[in-house]
Amino acid sequence: MGATNEHDRDAKRALRARLLSARRERDAAERSRVGSAVRDTLMELPWLAMGGTVACYYSVGGEPGTRGLVNALWKRGTYVLLPIFLPDGTLDWAAYDGPDGLASAGHGLVEPTGHRYGPEVLARADAVICPAVAVDRRGTRMGRGAGCYDRALPLRGPHTPAIAVVHDEEFVDELPAEAHDRPVDAVVTPGGGLHVFDPDSAVWPGGAPDGRPG
Repeated sequence: MGATNEHDRDAKRALRARLLSARRERDAAERSRVGSAVRDTLMELPWLAMGGTVACYYSVGGEPGTRGLVNALWKRGTYVLLPIFLPDGTLDWAAYDGPDGLASAGHGLVEPTGHRYGPEVLARADAVICPAVAVDRRGTRMGRGAGCYDRALPLRGPHTPAIAVVHDEEFVDELPAEAHDRPVDAVVTPGGGLHVFDPDSAVWPGGAPDGRPG
């Protein structure tokens, strides 16, 4: 068992390094195109665009862009929560109140400066839009390795879907998974739109949104 786990960890590290390197090669035009496609896909989901509270990440570097999505949701009246990375790897959350309410947090991160609501606020969110380096067709999510979202996702409510965002080539057939890895309920890619892994899951109140099966 230990040898298998170590093999999986090595495979994950190698894949993560390769995908992050490819992200760094993307030019500004490509990043803008990806961000626009992600925004349009998610804003076309009525249940999300009209949701009362959506937790989302504020993209940096080569991550699939969500800044346009965050601003569009906010302008539509959605209460958007953005993460604050605490020293112990826990995610706290504060509301997005426009670009003037953001500040640099080091390591290229940008975080909201307003009141912090605590990690448990995810239980009141209507959806969690989370970053990922890759996602497979079972919903296995691979992050950057710090485990922040693996700790955060269990705090969401039973009807709060987790939706990861990746580039097209980062949606893969299978990823090595470890016991602590938390799956997601759907994934968005710029070229393929929304993929829902289990349309019958209770996490989708009223039924899953239209999307290709994972």
